[in-house]
Amino acid sequence: MPTITPNLWFDTQGEEAAEYYCSIFPNSKITNVTYYGEAGPGPAGTVLTVDFVLDGQEYTAINGGPHFTFTEAISLLVNCEDQEEVDYYWSKLTDGGQEVQCGWLKDRYGLSWQVCPVGMIELLNDPDPERSQRAMKAMLGMVKLDLAALQAAADGKA
Repeated sequence: MPTITPNLWFDTQGEEAAEYYCSIFPNSKITNVTYYGEAGPGPAGTVLTVDFVLDGQEYTAINGGPHFTFTEAISLLVNCEDQEEVDYYWSKLTDGGQEVQCGWLKDRYGLSWQVCPVGMIELLNDPDPERSQRAMKAMLGMVKLDLAALQAAADGKA
């Protein structure tokens, strides 16, 4: 099967963004940088693309200019093992960015992320519809997700 590599369009901050993301996620690195030549369309010698890996997942950042910007129509999901990981990634990715709701945020480059604890899906898909609805209602009222609060809500203790 061919490899699928998400390409992220930046104005001019692709290398800066790749370095930032690599500083946050373990086992991450920049693997290649290409530059505009005399043919353009960017200024010769400036960064065109940056290939990088975030904990095993390949990405490419392209400095394509201001023509296109990120929207919430696409986001990157970070599945966190526990609340400590949620807190860590939330703190790092909202630095210079914007908190949204229900575990969603925009980072300093405008890219949307979802930072979610792995136990949340089980609560939202609980076979008891009352438990799942209580958990859903609690999640909809949160900005950063709190697994203990979601659990308490599902259990009817919130």
